[in-house]
Amino acid sequence: MRAAIANAVVGDDVWGDDPTVAELEATTAALLGKDKGVFVPSGTQGNLCALMAHCQRGDEYIVGDGAHTYRYEAGGGAVLGSIQPQPVRTLPDGRLDLDHVVEVIKPDDAHFARSRLLCLENTHDGRVLPLDFADAAAAIAADHDLGLHLDGARLWNAAVALEVEPAALARPFDTVSVCLSKGLGAPVGSVLVGSEALISAARRWRKMLGGGMRQSGMLAAGGLYALAHNIDRLADDHDNAERLAKGLDAIDGVAVTSQATNMVFVEFEVDPAPVITAAAATDVKLPVNGRTARLVTHLDVTADDIDRTVELVAGALAGD
Repeated sequence: MRAAIANAVVGDDVWGDDPTVAELEATTAALLGKDKGVFVPSGTQGNLCALMAHCQRGDEYIVGDGAHTYRYEAGGGAVLGSIQPQPVRTLPDGRLDLDHVVEVIKPDDAHFARSRLLCLENTHDGRVLPLDFADAAAAIAADHDLGLHLDGARLWNAAVALEVEPAALARPFDTVSVCLSKGLGAPVGSVLVGSEALISAARRWRKMLGGGMRQSGMLAAGGLYALAHNIDRLADDHDNAERLAKGLDAIDGVAVTSQATNMVFVEFEVDPAPVITAAAATDVKLPVNGRTARLVTHLDVTADDIDRTVELVAGALAGD
């Protein structure tokens, strides 16, 4: 990947003539079955560009109360787009309560923000959205004249888990944002895909949001390499996450509360301080928050690393 970055052919993407960026956008759009794509520095910017392409000031987007676009993107839709978020219940499996979605859609009345967009997330905490759920959400969106956006930062993981083509997961959505720098291992960037009209609007918002990059083909080359080489291998991350979950769950004082695709959620039933201290003395990174932790496997984590992590936790809690 670093060799591809070093050898990238570049132009000026602000003027639309960086060939490597253009190739990345076209490749990603084709993989997801959409017309066009726009390369953005981050998934957060990709989601924000999508919100602003779909909605105007005074509109609202309906979104899960646990979704990244609602909780973890600094309120950008409201602050920069004047778009009101309308949260709905996120169910334990990552789906939205679609009955609640229908309940919160506003009537055409000057008292209310205008419901314009429904946002979903795949995966959510590693959990894969079922294909029939996305179709049901799309039917509701169509019935109520709503756009449909997918925060597909980890869509690639979902496709591998379901053993389907990425386009099958993107099909019901008007816009989809996918990340290149998570499981795929590129250094930076996401791509937002959709119709020509929506991506044209999103590209304008990208410029206004400061996301216009010049010789960004060097970054795009990393993304192209990732798409060509690092999708199928996500299955290894899923296997390693399952291996980690089984190993940790066998340790007294540790409970695995969830494992799906490449994410493991852990709750310590005892004081985790010995584990935190032991990990700090090594290259094992255990982001413990209180007594819980979210552990994510990726292409730099091997099965041997998993075993070493389990041994570290077990030894620390045993006082070794």
